[in-house]
Amino acid sequence: MPLLETQNLTKSFGALAAVSGANLNVHAGQVHAIIGPNGAGKTTLFNLLAGVFPPTSGRILFDGQDISNLKLHERARIGIGRSYQVTSIFPELTVHENVRLAVQSKTQRGVALFRAASGLVDISAKADAILDEMRLTEFRDRIASTIPYGSQRSLDVAIALATDPRLLLLDEPTSGMSPEDTLKMIALVERISEKYTIALIEHHMKVVMSISDTITVLSQGQIIAEGSPDDIQRNDDVRRAYLGGGKLAWT
Repeated sequence: MPLLETQNLTKSFGALAAVSGANLNVHAGQVHAIIGPNGAGKTTLFNLLAGVFPPTSGRILFDGQDISNLKLHERARIGIGRSYQVTSIFPELTVHENVRLAVQSKTQRGVALFRAASGLVDISAKADAILDEMRLTEFRDRIASTIPYGSQRSLDVAIALATDPRLLLLDEPTSGMSPEDTLKMIALVERISEKYTIALIEHHMKVVMSISDTITVLSQGQIIAEGSPDDIQRNDDVRRAYLGGGKLAWT
């Protein structure tokens, strides 16, 4: 059984079907990339998976449970975490405070507004462990808005990991990054994929081909291909969708 499955998933905005009849299977332990030309429906599909809005028709199953109508925060509680193309950090808090609040949100103490933060020793320790995993310890006490952009993107992922996801949704994790920071993000995704199932949208083909176990290709709201990186590179439908049949530069 896939960890995440969609069955004939469709989202329409008026007469426009942004996603049409999508059947997607994300298996536990894999990095599953979703790619496609501009306007293909990638972001809409991702928002459906995350719970930003409900489907027009079809179903979304998570570990066999129908979650089609669960809200974003409800999906977070059952193990679906998400990072964003535009970082969702709290810019005026420290790096540690950003992650600690995310950890605390998953506990019974998340609503204890007047409890001293210094008393939440176990929560603080978990936040520190996540910062270490994400190579962010050196920025622990820095205000989040003052750390380098690439590190802010890593912090966004750290916040998602702090909610103990079984499935991590990464929305364009290398967006706006320099080549050096992109390589660091590739290494980060490869490292955390040893512990987490990951589904991601990404437009850098070098990134997609280097880290993905399975790739799903969307075009005009429909899935036109799915398979290993080698399968996708050889697929004529994919080449036509991107370049009208021309040669794609995958690396």
